[in-house]
Amino acid sequence: MRALVYDGKLRLRTDHPAPARRPGESLVSVSLAGICATDLEIVKGYMGFHGVLGHEFVGRVQESDRGDLVGKRVVGEINCPCGSCPLCLRGLGKHCPTRSVLGIQGHDGAFADLLVLPDANLHPVPEGVSDREAVFVEPLAAAWQALIQAAPAKGEETVVLGDGRLGILVAMVFVSEGFPVTLLGKHPEKLALAGAAGAETGLVGEARRLPRADLVVEATGSPSGLETALRIVRPAGRIVLKTTIAGPHTVGLASLVVDEVALIGSRCGPFNRALESLAAGAVDVSALAAAEFSLERGVEAMRAAAGALKVLLAVS
Repeated sequence: MRALVYDGKLRLRTDHPAPARRPGESLVSVSLAGICATDLEIVKGYMGFHGVLGHEFVGRVQESDRGDLVGKRVVGEINCPCGSCPLCLRGLGKHCPTRSVLGIQGHDGAFADLLVLPDANLHPVPEGVSDREAVFVEPLAAAWQALIQAAPAKGEETVVLGDGRLGILVAMVFVSEGFPVTLLGKHPEKLALAGAAGAETGLVGEARRLPRADLVVEATGSPSGLETALRIVRPAGRIVLKTTIAGPHTVGLASLVVDEVALIGSRCGPFNRALESLAAGAVDVSALAAAEFSLERGVEAMRAAAGALKVLLAVS
């Protein structure tokens, strides 16, 4: 099968072995996939992953032990836990120490004709949600996780740092749930997308002029993002950290202690909430797809993704 593979070098293979489905798993034909900042970091060395890239996708189930899934259009959660360790038994499977992660850790990903995932990871896509919307479910779920973990109270000031894909989605989710939010970034054309959804926007260089925020969601994808967040959060405030990068963070943490700031790591989120938001039209992702490439042009697409909001790969 065709697959976009990173094995120290990024390349398209036309002879990559098709994945073998095991009991409890489904074989999915990938229709559309999205290139994420994590994919770009992997080719810089993040996670030391070698294999088929990609974890944002929509596809159709070709084979499954569950007859109700066969033929269904689906999206899939990316963490594949063991199901039996103490963390899994506590409902924390996404933190399972022996888990594999689609396109990130020990599990070939979605930039290929076919993938396999546990049946339990798959979510049918409502009829009214298009493929170009459904491919955003994974990052939209991650945006929802920031809201859930931050638990904003009425009247709190929230700032989102970073006007990339995830930062805009976080701002959209907060607005959709009635929480006022200010998105700070560097690109007026990207900030305008969040502004159209109802968020206040501004350039990150103007952050010093704003009141210190009760809550800061850091989604810059930059090593300096946490330092900026620490400058603008109020004492006893909260920072939700979304950035994952291949390089080290170098930042002084004294203010985190002195100001008693809560730092919350945030990763994957609830797919059901993301699908409900799309089905209800509460979040509009239509303007976020900057370009679409065929899988054969996957290497070119990865280069283009470095400077674009969201680049999609048309697989089948």
